Formats: sequence, C-alpha cells, structure tokens
Amino acid sequence: MNTFKKNILTLLAAIFCVTAVSEAAAETNKGLNARQKATIPIAAFTATGNMPKLETALKQGMDAGLTVNEVKEILVHTYAYAGFPRALNGINAFMAVLEKRKEQGVNDKTGREAAPMPSGFDKTTYGHNIRNSLAGFDMSKRTTGYSAFTPVIDQFLVDHLFADIFYRDVLSHQERELVTISILAAMAGTEAQLKGHLRISMNVGLDKTKLEDFLAVLRQEVSAESAERAAETLYDLLGADLPANRMKSAKVIRNEKPAKGSVNYFTGSVTVESRFSSEQQDGYQGGIVNFEAGARTAWHTHPLGQTLIVISGHGLVQSEGEAVQEILPGDVVWIPANERHWHGAAPDSPMSHVAISAPLNGSTVQWMEHVNDGQYGY
Repeated sequence: MNTFKKNILTLLAAIFCVTAVSEAAAETNKGLNARQKATIPIAAFTATGNMPKLETALKQGMDAGLTVNEVKEILVHTYAYAGFPRALNGINAFMAVLEKRKEQGVNDKTGREAAPMPSGFDKTTYGHNIRNSLAGFDMSKRTTGYSAFTPVIDQFLVDHLFADIFYRDVLSHQERELVTISILAAMAGTEAQLKGHLRISMNVGLDKTKLEDFLAVLRQEVSAESAERAAETLYDLLGADLPANRMKSAKVIRNEKPAKGSVNYFTGSVTVESRFSSEQQDGYQGGIVNFEAGARTAWHTHPLGQTLIVISGHGLVQSEGEAVQEILPGDVVWIPANERHWHGAAPDSPMSHVAISAPLNGSTVQWMEHVNDGQYGY
C-alpha cells in the first residue's frame, strides 16, 4: 500500500472514531443501563484481584446481557491499567464461569468480533487522533511532563493503547472509559489518572446522571472506599463540594428483576431479589430469597455464619445430624460458622426469608451436594 493510500485509510478511520466520540457525547440517556452497570464490578474486581467477587460479577454480567466477547474485551482492556497478571487471572476466571454455565445448559451469546486492523495501518497517526479527540485538546506535541521525560512510554500509549486497543470496536469509547474509571476507582493511589479519565468520560457522554449511577454501583457492588475515592475525585474535577450529607442520608435500594436461583445450588423454583450489602468493605451481604412449595437449597456452609429472617410462608431448616425444624413468619434463624445445613419451603407452602451473611476472603458461602427427596421433609 503506498503512502498516500495508507494516510487516507488512517485518516478515514480516525474521522469515523472521532465522529463516534461526538455521537456518544450527544446521547441523552437518563442513566446507565443494566449492561453498563454490570461492567463496573467486573472491571473493578479484575483490577483488585478479588476472584470470588469477580466470579459473581461475571455471572451477573452475563445475566444482564453482556456477550462473551464484550466481557473478554473488558478483561483485555483491564491489562492496560492493572497489568497482565490481573487480566489473565480474570480471563481464567471467566473461562471457568462459562464452563459452569455451559454445564447448566446456559447458552451465552458470543457477540461480534472486533473489526480487523488493515494492513499497513498508521497506528501513530490514528492513536494521536483518538487520544486528542477523547481528551478534547491536542496532546501530540507536549514538551513537558512524563511524555517529554520518557518519550517511549508516550509512544506505547499512542500506538498500543489508543490504536491497537481503542481500534477494537467490540466496546464503544464510552464503554471503554466506563471500564477505565471502574478500574482506577478500585485501585488506591491512582487518583490523578482517575481524574483525567473522569474528564474524558464526560467528553464521551457519561454525564452527571450516568456518573452518579457509576458511584452508586461502586458503593453497592464494589466497596464504600472505591465509591468515596471516585466521588471525591469527581467533585474535585467539577470544582464542587461533596454533599455534606452523602454518608448520612438514607439510601433506598430499588428492587430490580428477581434473579432465578441456580440449579447448581437449589432444588425447585427459587428467586433472589432486593440484594443489599453493608456500606463498609467486607461487611454483611444479603437479599430476599423466595422458595416455591417444595423448593430448597443444597447443603452448604457459611464461613462466618448466617442469619435468616422468615417474612412469609412456611419453611424448613436442618443442620446435618439434627432434626428438621419448622420456620414461620417472624422467626429468626442463626446458622453457626461452617455448619453444614439446608433451608427452604415446606412441601405444601411457599416461603420467603431475608438471608444475611458476612464474607471471609471475599466468599460468603460454600455450596455442596443437593438435598435429596429422602433427606427433605419432616
């Protein structure tokens, strides 16, 4: 390919991507959608290396409608900001999640592949154009700072991050920035980079409403620390004071569509809704679990124990080696740490309870084999 054609091709691609940035910035959606919200904990837990929580986030992301290739792209993008070890661990975790879902009969959508980069593509020109369009000003001829002190790192950023990676169109530029700020918010000591990418996020259409959703998901799904770090950085960028009552006001968690209980962990029809967690990192977690008549958990244990609060119906609970006990509305059940047990609805009645437990090393439960019909009953 001659130089003229090569330059024209690169220019057209850059124009296309700059246009995409402008179109994204013009979007007026009210908030983040379910897929975008699901992206945040996947990126955050990959960056911090929290594998138990990442596994949960990956499952929830697939259930929210992310395709296999979109999740792969989130994990690939993570390496540019958190390193190869974290990204590779995340990819291995995703492979295991997909295998389990396949065994359960779940057919996850693969999604589209990234468009191939043309032969002879001018990465440097393209990378400069994309970075400049994202930042909103020309960064290609800086004579101070890290790019002047160590020009090779800036070349890597331009040719690899903003060309090789940003050229891949499985994720939009807005989605890539959402991944980036999720990674940076989860990691301590990256406030300067987080501030820069929050600015870029606003340039590509993540407006105040979307960023407030971002902060809410961080607080609910990742940690209070990450949400506080992101909030302080965002308000500093905006030149505004943090709301004085941000940690004092009541927070209402809206119930979203109930999630169906996994056939690996439950027998019968079970749904989980109104998930909640402590505002403190590694604090309590819980949700409302609804069992149809005859439905029950598999045998399992909790590393730090569990509290059940029965809110409706007629249920059963059993610790291994002990008699089955009836549970009714208003009953509070305490399960000791590492106690092998099961609980569920009675054969002739549905039952709902609130389940509350605390994690140990990121895990709240260890699932075992199903409760068979001979073991179930009273």
